[in-house]
Amino acid sequence: MEKTQLPEWIFGTSGLGNLYVAMPEGIKMEIIAACAQHAPGPLVFDTAGKYGAGLALEVLGKGLELAGVHPADVIISNKLGWYRTALTTPEPTFEPDVWKELQHDAVLRISYDGIMACYEQGNELLGGYRANWVSVHDPDEYLAAARSQTARANRFRDIIAAYAALHKLKEEGKVTAIGIGAKDWTVIREICMAAELDWVMIANSMTIHSHPAGLIDFMNLLHARGIPIINAAVFNGGFLTGLDYYNYQPVSPQTHPRLYRWREKLYRVCEAYNIRPDAACAAFGRRAPGVKSVALSITSVQRVAKNAEMAKAIIPPAFWQALVTENLIDAGFAEAFLYE
Repeated sequence: MEKTQLPEWIFGTSGLGNLYVAMPEGIKMEIIAACAQHAPGPLVFDTAGKYGAGLALEVLGKGLELAGVHPADVIISNKLGWYRTALTTPEPTFEPDVWKELQHDAVLRISYDGIMACYEQGNELLGGYRANWVSVHDPDEYLAAARSQTARANRFRDIIAAYAALHKLKEEGKVTAIGIGAKDWTVIREICMAAELDWVMIANSMTIHSHPAGLIDFMNLLHARGIPIINAAVFNGGFLTGLDYYNYQPVSPQTHPRLYRWREKLYRVCEAYNIRPDAACAAFGRRAPGVKSVALSITSVQRVAKNAEMAKAIIPPAFWQALVTENLIDAGFAEAFLYE
């Protein structure tokens, strides 16, 4: 029996935090209202204190209230670990060149007390709404910053203490589910051995461009344990839909020619079969083993409606075979998951 029920897709809110571009607040309000209108079953938002140094949380709470969404009718998943602070430099320090026109900075606080503080601050920013699901955000990046094995071991203990805080919140009935959100799936696997999780969010890792065999084995294991998977960043940070960012890092045809050639081949096959590239990416990500939901970022009202249409797209087996023939996807993956 699965521990957490998820809709087929959920709404990612990084765009509400001014990822890559600063959107007018009025447009953001319209986007949130459109999400409430087009939600495929339960209305679920994935957010984080890192998104715009808390801006996404503020905007989400305001937009839900304006749209007349009752707090009981929405599930908010808040990835914790980044705490809003005052902006004292020309640009935020926590992730340069990614977030635009922010009024605050953010610092990493992964510890028992730090996670509790992030949880309370997140709810304050949400206004009349509260996080139902919680997780530790980017523990992989926290571990990767360690300069020695001893330092890494100490940081891993910080992460386990953070999960103790989350379990305390669940025991007190303040939240209903605990998960993890990370880009490095091997770190997710490591933490799964030490902490009980209700769901797992894998970002950037299981996409039409990248789907390693070891990750597939791990996802099958999670599925056998009844832990549902949310597949996030299935467009590799926007690159697969045409942006010049790959996994949130700037790229160009000059610096990453092979990457651009791969995308051009994908687009040619999509055009031949009259399939939108974003629909192909989402369908691929949804069919990966154990995936119950795909998190799709919301950047415009039109995008919300397109996501609703995309979820209904029918992808013929011949399309997947064409991608195999062009060496764009792994033949074994296609045989196991795409031709059904």
